[in-house]
Amino acid sequence: MRTECLLTRLERVFARLDREPERPAHIDVPVMSRHRVVLFASTLAFYAAIVWAVVITSWLVRLDWQVMFFRPYQQWPEIHAFLDYYVVLGQRGPTAVMVAAWLGWRSWRQHTLRPLIALGVSLLLLNITVGAAKIGMGRLGPHYATEIGSNEMWLGGDIFPSGHTANAVVTWGILAYLASTPRARRWLSALSAVMSLGVGLTTVYLGTHWLSDVVLGWAAGLLILLALPWFEPLITRAEAWVFSVRESWRARQGVTVPTPATTRSVGTSPLRTPAQEPATATAHDTIAARTVRSPLHLTPGLHPTCPDRVPVTPVGSRRPPHSDRMPRGTTPARPLTGG
Repeated sequence: MRTECLLTRLERVFARLDREPERPAHIDVPVMSRHRVVLFASTLAFYAAIVWAVVITSWLVRLDWQVMFFRPYQQWPEIHAFLDYYVVLGQRGPTAVMVAAWLGWRSWRQHTLRPLIALGVSLLLLNITVGAAKIGMGRLGPHYATEIGSNEMWLGGDIFPSGHTANAVVTWGILAYLASTPRARRWLSALSAVMSLGVGLTTVYLGTHWLSDVVLGWAAGLLILLALPWFEPLITRAEAWVFSVRESWRARQGVTVPTPATTRSVGTSPLRTPAQEPATATAHDTIAARTVRSPLHLTPGLHPTCPDRVPVTPVGSRRPPHSDRMPRGTTPARPLTGG
């Protein structure tokens, strides 16, 4: 006879999470390959070409004015309300919160801080590069243009390149960058491309950006994603530093974390072998064994046995005694009558 104790729902959740390795072996960290270097150099040259075309007031500036006078928001007013909400997918605050929530769950599940640190590094690079370009070129937007046909450069504006577009490329593209499988990377790359294209064209529709602002925003965001492998050593050092700070804090607080060498399974002592373990366990050992998530959780469908419940075989009859009943095989004595 064997009795087993059932796991609680929270224990089953932790048992499922314990099946994930501390750093999954199938996740490849991107490296700065020759192909990526060529793409980075090509995108950088395209970035410089767009800036030069706007500075010299070329055909690209004339196209900007033509799109501006076309006023797409007046041509298709029925989609204006929808696009007002859709453009939020390019704002830094809401998108950063959504992506950080997803990457935070992945970090907790995989026991690594790399997704969150990579997101922080990419957003930091986005703020530095795009913010510096905006302030340095100071271009005014379509609603604040001062002279028809001019490039509106160095007039105190902050729209060149488009921050919404670059942010959409980085925040949604980081999901593809951190994907664990090639198939997931392809799907997430397509999703990020649709998001960034849609957000960029929506800003042109609403009249908040020139078309050249959006094109430069696409290039600016792509440059950050292509340059991220150069920062992987920094991400690794940052993760190691965070874990070292955590361990030092635990040491100051006196918190002991069970290691694989000292962690015991349910019902066994860390200082005794199974042969030396007594048949029964004390209440203290039972509570400690239940608080530690043992390797037995890794076996699906099995539950650890409760050491505090020892099967007992009942002895004798389970029927309660009755004073008015006689044992079987005996004949009651007949009453004696006179005569």
